Amino acid sequence: MVMLALALGALYQAASGASRNVRIDEKYAYAVELARSVLADNAAVAAGGVNAQGQAGNGFNWTVSTEPVELGRRSLAEPLLHKIEVGVSWVDGSKRRLVTLNSVVEGYVR
Repeated sequence: MVMLALALGALYQAASGASRNVRIDEKYAYAVELARSVLADNAAVAAGGVNAQGQAGNGFNWTVSTEPVELGRRSLAEPLLHKIEVGVSWVDGSKRRLVTLNSVVEGYVR
C-alpha cells in the first residue's frame, strides 16, 4: 500500500509539473505573437523613430523603440534604416517574464 501511495504521489507531481509547463508555454507563445504583431505594425518608421508602449489583454504589456542605424556616408538613394526592439512582458505568479524581438526596419522621411 505504501509503495502504491508513493508511486501515485510521484505521478501526480509529474502531471502537475507538465500542466504548469504547458500553461507557461502558452503564455510565451502569446507573447511572441503579440511582439510579432507590434513589429509588423512598425515595419516602416518615420525618420524620427518610434518610442511607444501599450497593453494587450490578460496583463500583457508591450514596448517598441527604434534608433537610426549609422551606415557611414549616406547618399539620397540609400535607405534610412532603424534598429527596432519590441518587448512584451507579463507577470506569471511571482515571476516577471519578458520576450524581446530585435530587427531592422526601413525608415522614411515625411
